[in-house]
Amino acid sequence: MVHLFMNEKLKEKIRESLTSVLPITGIVLLLSITFVPMEIGTLSLFIMGAILLVLGMGFFQLGAEVSMTPIGQGIGGQLVKSRSLIITIFVCFVVGSIITISEPDLQVLAEQVASIPNNVLIWTVALGVGVFTVIAVLRILFKISLSRLLVGLYLFLLVMTFFAPSDFISVAFDAGGVTTGPMTVPFIMAIGVGLSASRSDKDGASDSFGLIALCSIGPILMVLLLSIFYHPSKAFYQAVEIAPVITTQDVISLFVRAIPQYSAEVFRSIIPVIAAFILFQLITHRYNKRQMIRIIIGFLYTLIGLILFLTGVNVGFAPVGNLLGSSLADSSIKWILIPIGFVIGYYIVKAEPAIKVLNEQVEEITGGTISRKMMNCSLSLGVACAVSLSMLRVLTRISIYWIIIPGYALALCLSHFVPPIFVGVAYDSGGVASGPMTSTFLLPLVMGACTALGGNVVTDAFGIVAFVALTPLIAIQVMGLIYSHKAKLSTQKPSGELSDDIILEYREERQ
Repeated sequence: MVHLFMNEKLKEKIRESLTSVLPITGIVLLLSITFVPMEIGTLSLFIMGAILLVLGMGFFQLGAEVSMTPIGQGIGGQLVKSRSLIITIFVCFVVGSIITISEPDLQVLAEQVASIPNNVLIWTVALGVGVFTVIAVLRILFKISLSRLLVGLYLFLLVMTFFAPSDFISVAFDAGGVTTGPMTVPFIMAIGVGLSASRSDKDGASDSFGLIALCSIGPILMVLLLSIFYHPSKAFYQAVEIAPVITTQDVISLFVRAIPQYSAEVFRSIIPVIAAFILFQLITHRYNKRQMIRIIIGFLYTLIGLILFLTGVNVGFAPVGNLLGSSLADSSIKWILIPIGFVIGYYIVKAEPAIKVLNEQVEEITGGTISRKMMNCSLSLGVACAVSLSMLRVLTRISIYWIIIPGYALALCLSHFVPPIFVGVAYDSGGVASGPMTSTFLLPLVMGACTALGGNVVTDAFGIVAFVALTPLIAIQVMGLIYSHKAKLSTQKPSGELSDDIILEYREERQ
């Protein structure tokens, strides 16, 4: 039965992945026959990468659904039952740190930051996420206003930026985006659901969101502190080069040779999560034999999915992104980078593996009040604007402050006028939107354009992850304002006040 269920669900997830990846694949193919002519070998690499991307997303989504999410919800529910604040703080800190170390994107970022040893950066960022996971959980337990907490923390971050080296401002804000990736999102969001489900008040559902938002602040703060402490002289990013391929055999060989490298990365990433799960099961005996089998199969699917996904985007997508950026910037109509960036940003967010996890949980917890279609539309528009702003910054070389400060000021102001559930969803969406596709396709795209224009990659290209994390904050909250206005006109309840029946139904289903 489990085998048949998994096969049917896998087919469904792969079909969903195909519809997500096809648009961005079509855009790149269209550009290859219009503005950026590509060699057949390069196109073959990209198409093969797209195939692996579809398969990887399908496996990962199913794996996260049947393993990572139940474990996170189990830990959250067990913490409530323990009724011990010390145990809650300790477990949340350890879990937040372990999951952060498991993020493949963090390993990539660590390679690019000069003058700070990789292990020092990784462990310090993990420490920051661990601390802010505790803060996020305490906020749920003690019913602290998310909007007020975010205002205070982001004001503190902006003050910190004036003391850090200018080269590291963009890198620090990018760190906040890459840390909340495909491993972190399903796990930490599920912990929030498990904790908030124990509350009987009307704000329990809305308070299940916000963990990703707060966990994104930790890495920014820690990288700023590290840059101040180490006094680094520079940061750099190694440009991606397209491997020479002539035959289809060369293409297949390139991907086959890359699989062991990414397999090792994924195994190292997921081992701490598996160890935490085994320890949790030994202590609590929460899962029965059938649930254990499902979770183990889920871990296997997650492993396969991440390996295929990372191989596809790094070998096939990243080099093409760099080529597109440099070729478009070299053309006589450089301004076309802005509209093309908008279109690519609109469709590429649909291919982020953690986006679907977030959208499904949002739709389920809100009883359909915030649908997947609404979320997808808002996130797509937000990320489209983010990529356009990044291209504008590459062309004009304006400081990141001119976008980051007004952007966060607007987002924080909006948080006081929308229902609480939209605030939590918006800030979580910002962290989720800036996943592997952003760091392995959009960043090389902007870097390629920046290099071709003779700009400073560190100050002008870095920051796109930060923009991708920022714009959904505004887009989702604007959606919240529109919904609130319509709700008032139709005398309906605003979404921040979900009915007790919906919350009760959701909790019973999860139990």
